[in-house]
Order: sequence, then structure tokens, then C-alpha cells
Amino acid sequence: MNNSLEEAITYAKKYLEDLLSFFGLNTDVYATSDDEVIQLNVPSTHMNGFLIGQRGENMRSLQYLTSTALKNNNYEHTRVNVDIAEYKKQRADRLRDKAEAWVKQVRDSGEPMDLEPMNAADRRVVHQLAAEYGLTSESAGEGRERHIVLKREES
Repeated sequence: MNNSLEEAITYAKKYLEDLLSFFGLNTDVYATSDDEVIQLNVPSTHMNGFLIGQRGENMRSLQYLTSTALKNNNYEHTRVNVDIAEYKKQRADRLRDKAEAWVKQVRDSGEPMDLEPMNAADRRVVHQLAAEYGLTSESAGEGRERHIVLKREES
């Protein structure tokens, strides 16, 4: 078992760089960790569109391949987040802007609000924001219908 988070980060960084070189992209991947998750950031290049893919599908595939390679090589740390040209970061920032409006509406009206279904990463962003504003938020529904319900704190 390869236990060190540092070793896992080094392996994941090299693995992703090697994968990108197959597509003719020789670039330095910026690697860090956040809360046991290996963060791999690929700088902006002429290949952003291809590497991100439709709605981030290719980026998620690169993330899956990197995580699987860590598992197959017995690394303890296998959770990976791949971001290309800050695509996820910009998306999270836009989501936060939208969520701030929803949170303020619930806070001002007192009425609970059911949000549209969203993926786990997006729900996490909204839960964090709701907590910052002193609202309660819970996930409801199953699978693709999973969404957040925002409520004012019960007083």
C-alpha cells in the first residue's frame, strides 16, 4: 500500500501529464491536495475544448482514468479532481452567484425553495453557501432527480 498523499499526488500528476502527451499536449499539470482529494489543474491551452468535452465529459473521463490508475497501483489516496483551464472553478463561481440569489429569496420570503436537480459537486457548493447565510439545506430525491431544498432556520 502506497500510503503517502505526496506519493499519490506525484503519481497522479505524472500519469495525467503522460496521458495528455498522447494527445500531443506537453504541459505541466499543477497538483495539490484539498481535504484528501488530489487536485490536478491543467493550464489553459489550444486544446481546452477537446480536453473539457461536452459538458465536461472528457474532463470527467481523465479524472476517472487517473483515479483508476491510482487504485490499480495500490495508492491509499485515489480521489482525484481534474480541472482544465479553471472550467470547474468558473462554473462553481457562476453557480455561487445564482445560489446567492436563491438563498436571499428564501431568507427574505421565509418560503422553502426546491432547486433544480444537480450533481453532487454542485450540491456541495450550494450547501456550503446556504450554511454561510444561516439557512438549512437538505438533498431530496433519488439519482438524476436529486436536488436541494433550501429553508430558513426553524426558530
